[in-house]
Amino acid sequence: MKTVRTFTTQLALVLFSYCPLLIAAPEPVVPGVVVAPVVVQSFPLSAEALGNARANESVDIRPKITATLAEILFQEGQTVETGDVLVKLDNLEQVADLAAAKATLVDSQARYQRSSELFSTKVVAESQLLQDEAKKIADEAMVSVAQARMADTIVRAPFTGRIGLRRVSLGSLVGPGTVITTLDDTDIIKVDFDLPEVYLSRLVPGLTVRARSAAWPDQEFVGSVSSMDTRVDPVSRSIRVRSIVPNKEGYLRPGMFLTVTLLNDSIETLIIPERALIPERSNQYVFVVGADQLAQKREVRIGRRRTGEVEILEGLSAGELVIVDGTQKARGGQLVKILSRQP
Repeated sequence: MKTVRTFTTQLALVLFSYCPLLIAAPEPVVPGVVVAPVVVQSFPLSAEALGNARANESVDIRPKITATLAEILFQEGQTVETGDVLVKLDNLEQVADLAAAKATLVDSQARYQRSSELFSTKVVAESQLLQDEAKKIADEAMVSVAQARMADTIVRAPFTGRIGLRRVSLGSLVGPGTVITTLDDTDIIKVDFDLPEVYLSRLVPGLTVRARSAAWPDQEFVGSVSSMDTRVDPVSRSIRVRSIVPNKEGYLRPGMFLTVTLLNDSIETLIIPERALIPERSNQYVFVVGADQLAQKREVRIGRRRTGEVEILEGLSAGELVIVDGTQKARGGQLVKILSRQP
C-alpha cells in the first residue's frame, strides 16, 4: 500500500513538471483594419496667386550722344510704329564731321586711282600703291563712323508701342543718361506670379490663366501660361510663372497688381484618403495590404491636397489597398484582418 502511494506521488510530480507543454499557447491577435483602394480621379489644377503686370516690351527712350534737343516729334500717349522718328538732336557738328570725312575720302580715292594707273606702267612702286590703298580704306571707315554719329542725332522707336510722358523740353541738353520718354508695347501684357513647387509637375505652357484687377472688378482677363523660370527659389520653395494676357482694349497697364487663378480641368491622378498618410519627419508613408493580407509599409511622394484626399505622385498603383483606420496597430510584414473597405 505504501508502495502504491509513493508511485502515485511520483507520477503526479512528473505530470506537474510537464504541464506547460500540455497547455496550448494563445493564438496571436490579428489587428482589424479599414482599407480604401487607390483610385484614379479627376483632380483639376486650381491655384491662386498674386501677379504683377508687365509690358510685352518696354524701354526708356534715351539718346546715344550728348546734344541739344532740337525737335520733339511725338505726343504723350501716342501710338508709334517701329522706326518712327521721336526726337531730333542738334547735328551741326556731326554734319561738319561727315562732310570733312567725305572730302578726305574723295582725295584718297583719287590718289589711289592715280597710283594704280602709274603702277601698271611701272612708274610707281607696289609699296606706294599699297599705302594709298590703305589710306583709302581708312578714309572709307571714317566716313562710316561719321554717318553713324549723324544717325545718332535722330532717335527712333525701336518697336511698335505707346509713348509715355515726356520728361524733357525743347532745347534741353540731353545725354545717354537722360530719359526722354518711355515706350511700352501693351497690346499683350505679361503677368508674372509665384506658385509653390508642388505644382511644378503640372505646369505646362498653354494652361488657362484668369486674372482680375481692383481697377476693373467686373472684368476678367483670360490668358495662358507662356513659360516658367528655370530655377526654384530656395527660400520660398516657389517657382516664377509667366503668362500672356491679350490687352487690345488697353485696360491693363504695366505695374498693376492682379489676382491670378491658374486652371487645368483635364488632370487625372492617383488619389487616396488623407488619413492613410503616416508622416515621419519630412517623409510620408502608407500601409499597403496585399492579397496575402500582409501589411507592407511603403514610402510615397504626395502632391496637392483637397478636403480629405491627397494626390499620390509616386509609390502606389491604382487598385492597391491602403489602411485608413488601424494604422497605429499595423506593423510591416504583419498579418491584418480587413474589417471593411471604404468606397
